[in-house]
Amino acid sequence: MFAMPELEDSRSLNAPGQWFATTHWSVVLAAREAAAPQAATALEKLCRSYWYPLYAFLRRQGKTAEDAQDLTQAFFARFLEKEFIELADPGRGRFRSFLLACLKNFSAEQHRHAGRLKRGGGQTIVSWDGMTAEQRYLTEPKHDSTPESLYEKSWALTILETALARLGVELASAGKQRLFAELKGHLWGEPGAASYADLSGRLGMSEGALKVTVHRLRQRFRDLLREEVAHTVADAAETDDELQHLIAVVRQ
Repeated sequence: MFAMPELEDSRSLNAPGQWFATTHWSVVLAAREAAAPQAATALEKLCRSYWYPLYAFLRRQGKTAEDAQDLTQAFFARFLEKEFIELADPGRGRFRSFLLACLKNFSAEQHRHAGRLKRGGGQTIVSWDGMTAEQRYLTEPKHDSTPESLYEKSWALTILETALARLGVELASAGKQRLFAELKGHLWGEPGAASYADLSGRLGMSEGALKVTVHRLRQRFRDLLREEVAHTVADAAETDDELQHLIAVVRQ
């Protein structure tokens, strides 16, 4: 089961003048209003981060692996052409909800046109390994979760994985790659994580020192996780509610 330390007040995340510039909404709005290369690059990076939840949604809807990949690529092509971006409105909800609504509209449009992909079909717009995507999808639980619930869980896991990867980069830059590799299971809540007794022996630390280290890393992971969630909402006040929702989704 995924475990997180107690959450602190998110209002200290960013000063008011810095807040909006850090959100995914701001990336979309900047791309809508500017043709600057950095805006397009930021938007493409955003698409690369969230392709899997969209792919998983389409697969759970009953699309074949090939059709889901083609539809996701075509959707990104349309998104990057800014046709959906024109509809972006931070006041209408969470960014994850906006992105899914755009995908649903696009998929319905393609269905009305007998599945013909107008743009992006067969092209690589946002790069990913289709084989890896399908392998990941095949590991998803086979219970009767809806496409929407699988999308939300995949979205939540993407946020968690991104925060964990950021922590890994921080520790690697400090020469602590092994420490991260050994302890990440206790931060993430992976099943079968090694016991403190085993870890302390492998790392040459006392159990007391190890527990202090894990506590500090969990605090940093929590901070990074909140930052990642904060990027997906338009108002800082929504951060903790969204974070609690995503953690609840992962625990299901």
